Amino acid sequence: MARRIHELDALRGLALAGITEFNIVQMTGFSRPGGPASEHPGAYVWEALFVQRPFPIFSFLFGISFALFLRTAGDRTDRPRLVLLRRLLWLGVFAALHTLLQPGEVLKFYAAFGIVVLLPASYLSRRWVLGLGIVLTLAAGLTFNGLFIIPGLFLLGLAAARYDLPDTLDRRTRQLGIAFAVAVALAAVMLWLQWRAGVGPTANYRILPAGTVCAFLFTVAFLLLLRTPLRRPLGAVLGPMGRMALTNYILASVLILLADRVLDLGGASGFTPIVGTGVAIAAVQAALSIVWLRRFRYGPLEWAWRCLTWWQLVPLRAADRPAHV
Repeated sequence: MARRIHELDALRGLALAGITEFNIVQMTGFSRPGGPASEHPGAYVWEALFVQRPFPIFSFLFGISFALFLRTAGDRTDRPRLVLLRRLLWLGVFAALHTLLQPGEVLKFYAAFGIVVLLPASYLSRRWVLGLGIVLTLAAGLTFNGLFIIPGLFLLGLAAARYDLPDTLDRRTRQLGIAFAVAVALAAVMLWLQWRAGVGPTANYRILPAGTVCAFLFTVAFLLLLRTPLRRPLGAVLGPMGRMALTNYILASVLILLADRVLDLGGASGFTPIVGTGVAIAAVQAALSIVWLRRFRYGPLEWAWRCLTWWQLVPLRAADRPAHV
């Protein structure tokens, strides 16, 4: 039975909160201003924090989760990839239903790329997975970016798990410090280029590549924060959110639609109501996740997904037995 990696749960919770901020704009039709960054500093800060920043983190973590689940499934069945195929197909079903709420939802691409990219890659050596992940990520960053960044990040997450990085995070503070220094330098250059390109969709050719670099910086910085006294409060708030990522991702869409009906977020004159709504949604999700996981092992949709994956009822109450990956 695999242990939960609480640092990754908290990181996933952080990424989820950031994705909600971006989805508010996407779902409500809020018009991002365009033009020089000096004329729209608030828009620049928002784009620097939320456009293509949390999404790569979430994609990378999906690749890690795939590898961890494959390892766990291998302890329970001699056909673990068949179980994973069923898991990805059911994720596609959840995504199709979620599209009714959010036409631009991303889980359908996760399911598709999981089947087309991750499952075949699971037969490759970790060196091949790492090499392909680097090549595809760089190719996407230099060309189309956006959704095309998913396959490379999936493979990098799979490679990270194959090299035991998640299981040895507590012994990698020095490496994280070096990675942070490199990431700061790279992000500074990319953010400067982003500033020169301006804000709005017409600047995406700079915003999106900068996002992947900043996502790396945010990931390393957050993992370093978890080595400070902030570890306990950050883990207590964001960890439960991350454990219920599927439930919270879909719940966020419901809350965004409700908030837009009440506040008319699509017609907001600036980013303050957008950011405030995102923070409020994250607070609601954190509270609900904490309360729910005191009694149950999985979030409601995570439990349904697991039951459908294994095609049997899985214990739900926390008292039944310890939760695993």
